[in-house]
Amino acid sequence: MTAVPRRLSFASQLVVFWLLVAIMCAVLIGLVWFMAQANLGRQIGLARQQGLAGCETIGSRYDLSIDRTPQAAAEPRAGQAAPQPAVTPAVPPAMSNTDLMHAILDIVLAQMDGMEGGFWRPDGTPRGSFEAYAFPTYQGSGLKRDIPDAETPLILRTLRAASTSRAAASDFVEGQQDAVIVTACPVPHRDGLLAWTLSRVHPPLGPSGKILVTTLAVLLAVIVGIAIALGVLLRRWRANLARIEAGLSRPADLFTPIAPTGEPDLDKIVHAFNAYGARATSLQQQAGELHAQLAAAERFSAIGRFSAQMAHEIRNPIGAMRLKAENALNGDVERKQRALGAILEQIQRVERQLSGLLALTQPVRVEAHRVELRGWLTDRVEWHHDAAARAGIALTLDCADGLPAQACFDADQLARATDNLLLNALRHAPPGGQVTLRATRAAEALRIEVADDGPGVPPAERERIFEPFVTGHAAGSGLGLAVVREIAAAHGGSAFYEARERGACFVIEIPWRTS
Repeated sequence: MTAVPRRLSFASQLVVFWLLVAIMCAVLIGLVWFMAQANLGRQIGLARQQGLAGCETIGSRYDLSIDRTPQAAAEPRAGQAAPQPAVTPAVPPAMSNTDLMHAILDIVLAQMDGMEGGFWRPDGTPRGSFEAYAFPTYQGSGLKRDIPDAETPLILRTLRAASTSRAAASDFVEGQQDAVIVTACPVPHRDGLLAWTLSRVHPPLGPSGKILVTTLAVLLAVIVGIAIALGVLLRRWRANLARIEAGLSRPADLFTPIAPTGEPDLDKIVHAFNAYGARATSLQQQAGELHAQLAAAERFSAIGRFSAQMAHEIRNPIGAMRLKAENALNGDVERKQRALGAILEQIQRVERQLSGLLALTQPVRVEAHRVELRGWLTDRVEWHHDAAARAGIALTLDCADGLPAQACFDADQLARATDNLLLNALRHAPPGGQVTLRATRAAEALRIEVADDGPGVPPAERERIFEPFVTGHAAGSGLGLAVVREIAAAHGGSAFYEARERGACFVIEIPWRTS
């Protein structure tokens, strides 16, 4: 037989599916948030590098440019001696420092889209002095020369940090729409002068990136909520299924309708089961009524057969007695004596029939008590020893090895049944034959066998041998085996015929008890 693959139950499969949905939603939320944050951080890092490069380019350009102007004599480099007044500049007079700063800012920042910057010098005031400012790639109309007010605190904070450390510094602020990155660096060989740049980085998903991420997170949270609701529904389904299973596992003879669960799909099963149970209960009632009618019919049939058999058993002795009486009336004294003897014999036969019938109709009352088993069996053999000797039959007792010394049963009633079997065996055993009484303990039963080597019971009569008035001997009443069956049943056991290759064997089996 092919083994059926074992699968998870429907409820377990739904629970696994729910867990997978919940895990996938959580992982997706984490991935989206990580990607958004990682891309924004990467863009801020690149903007810092670009701002630092632009800041250093602005400072170096200014340093190189200022050396080629007449103002170089007025602004010596740090660590150099002051130039001689008699020296004549090598170049013609140039533009002012502010114009030069604007020119350098326009040239450098024009190559960096979206970047603005300027020069700043601390002057002892909180704001300091913004020497120049430019935003050449500004998308608006006109030339932008005004410093953005919203970003001024960030610019000043970064400039002061660079001025204090005399090294490049960078800082940023992340807002709702973008992130602002400011970089500041000292101008080479110009004490107190710093260059700075400002750029903006937009979220990777555009101006509405955070809104999109938030919306996606809300949608995923709704999916998780739906998964949780599904889990609650699954739990309720499982509880209702357990109720239905408990209702289906009740004993078949105690049908109780299952209460509706409130779930339409499950209630279809409940209604179908209740309808089936109601039909089954109705059919059981009808079957019980039919069984009662059949039992009544069988009783009437048995009464009819019993009446016919009883009439037959009594009519024959009465007919014989009538014939003997008629012959005696016309005969001499000797014939009358013989007739009276025959009539008495027939009367005894009728009395035996009636005694057996009364014994069969009266209930067998069992009063069990401890019995010495071997002694009881020996008494049964001794009781029939003389009858067996007169018939020339060997009557023996066979007790199995390991037979317990005591057993609990009604000694008188079981002796009556055993005597009937022994008498039946002695009638059918041939002269010189053998009858054996055997006792064994089979499993949890006491088994008493009476076997003979007679002709046995024909197969056609074996089914009816324990019925009243069924006999295979002319002198038998046909009630002995019926009494045996009743006594065995009263002890909770049974009596039956066991076929053998030779002879007959009748068996009584009753439950083994010790008290």
